[in-house]
Amino acid sequence: MNSRKIQYRVIPPKNNAEFAADMENVLETYEKPYNPDHPVICMDEQPVQLIRERRQPQPATKNHPRRVDYEYERNGTAGIFMFTEPLSGWREAVARSRRTETDRAVEVACLLEGRYSDCEKITLVCDNLNTHTTGAFYEAFEPDRARAPVRRIEFCHTPKHGSWLNIAENELSVMTRQCISGRRIGDIEILKEEIGAWAADVNDSQRGVEWHMKITDARCKLKSVYPKIKF
Repeated sequence: MNSRKIQYRVIPPKNNAEFAADMENVLETYEKPYNPDHPVICMDEQPVQLIRERRQPQPATKNHPRRVDYEYERNGTAGIFMFTEPLSGWREAVARSRRTETDRAVEVACLLEGRYSDCEKITLVCDNLNTHTTGAFYEAFEPDRARAPVRRIEFCHTPKHGSWLNIAENELSVMTRQCISGRRIGDIEILKEEIGAWAADVNDSQRGVEWHMKITDARCKLKSVYPKIKF
């Protein structure tokens, strides 16, 4: 019996006007020049399994690599939130014990009250989920505090099955490969330290993100996404 290879990828829909509209909205947002008073921020998130060692690993020696026992202990889960400002080359990775809509709202509010406190508005690019809404802030805060960030956020949602358009997803993938993949991290505080150190190092060494796909490129390369116009 011949084995067949399977390629897993995000397959965009065909003849989908909503996908095309949301995609072009994101691409148009990325084409805007840098405005420090109204920056574009991308947000994404992922769950993480916390894994604790049952036996202390043995350090590497001249003759042997570092040795880790097969046995381990599951120690719950955590959520990583990635924020990136593509044009300034800044990103921040934070971990929380949960990743509910209120957790997201708290992290976004912290950015608006901290790094972006002097900005008139921000555009927040995020996945098209029912939890990525202004209502989440009213779940997390009293109305007076909830209203403050809501006034200053313009949401820009990626289309469903189009999360590849979110630059924060790319940053999250890089962070996973470079920082936590293949490692056992059993405590959320250690996770916070590790991903925080990764973000600080990358911020010091990398420039802004260059996003090459334009609306004209999408209309050429992704023709099947656009509906066929019938007159």
